[in-house]
Amino acid sequence: MTIGVPTETSPGERRVSIVPVGVAALVRTGCAVHVSAGAGGEAGFADASYEEAGALVVPERASVFAEADVIAQVRGGGANPDSGMADIEQLREGQLLAGFLEPLSAPAEVKALSDRGITACAMEFIPRTSRAQSMDALSSQANIGGYKAALMAAEYLPKLFPMMMTAAGTITPAHVFVVGVGVAGLQAIATCKRLGAVIQAYDVRPAVKEQVQSVGARFVELELDTADSEGSGGYAQAMDEQFYAKQREMMARVVAENDVVITTAAVPGKPAPVLVTEDMIKSMKSGSVVIDLAAERGGNCEITEPGRTVVKHGVTLVGEVNLPSTVPHHASQMYSNNIVNFLKLMIDDGVLDADVDDDIVQGATVTRNGEIVNEQVSALLAGNG
Repeated sequence: MTIGVPTETSPGERRVSIVPVGVAALVRTGCAVHVSAGAGGEAGFADASYEEAGALVVPERASVFAEADVIAQVRGGGANPDSGMADIEQLREGQLLAGFLEPLSAPAEVKALSDRGITACAMEFIPRTSRAQSMDALSSQANIGGYKAALMAAEYLPKLFPMMMTAAGTITPAHVFVVGVGVAGLQAIATCKRLGAVIQAYDVRPAVKEQVQSVGARFVELELDTADSEGSGGYAQAMDEQFYAKQREMMARVVAENDVVITTAAVPGKPAPVLVTEDMIKSMKSGSVVIDLAAERGGNCEITEPGRTVVKHGVTLVGEVNLPSTVPHHASQMYSNNIVNFLKLMIDDGVLDADVDDDIVQGATVTRNGEIVNEQVSALLAGNG
């Protein structure tokens, strides 16, 4: 069986789906691995390193699609709106595609995969269970995003983060407010804490209070009914607009008193809820910074411009849409571990069994044998029809 690692083509994507260490692990299972020439270059993995690990480096990207039984991507299908469909057209019946696919946001690409008889496994759908932790790509990449968000905040803020007592006077610490305390939010808090900031954090799920306190922040409690705030797998779920309006009203004071706001609130498959309004931005001190980690889904800040860093009302708004890609070496290393561990569930002595009776494989599989097998995606498509 051959596993293919094509060069990523989504604009700004610098990660690679499998790194040389991952290649060596797959070769030990009896598989061959074909890698597009230069696929790992931007992440710091040279072609020679892949060859030393046992991969065949292929000059033409199209040859990887033509020769492989499995295609491993970082951003495939709907996760690559520029050329994901072109990649799907290179796939053939019976192949398996694994990667971030955005199945809840890109029904046309899912249908195209189904029509071509592709087995498509979405890394977004890896179950959040103890056994699946080593394959949880959403968490591994969010961890990096939260870390980088803190560094970017420190870079853009015209103040120092830590308190300093010097002969020239005492510098007071920066104040940071983190909104949304999933993996990215917790890492943002921990990194800001290491940099010396004073941190407050809020999440619609009150159950995360202890986690917030454990990494050194004060949990902001708002008097809201949050009984239905947590969906399956521990993710926050969408609330109605009346809830968000009241939440914004109560958050306004907290936003105004902080130098940095980092927002990470996202609901799988839906636009990001607007939590920070333009009026809140106007209330912030000149020179303040907002890092909007939900920019790719529209943003938690009302005036975020996805993909751009702008200054409005004296506040720097950072709308970076792919922070893990800005740390491509370690982001690729972590993602490679996720996807290799996932593929190994389906490999037995170099033979692929995509129908294996495994809850992780079944949970991640979106299409198989010309059918859409994920109930959530199927229901979405039926609604679109």
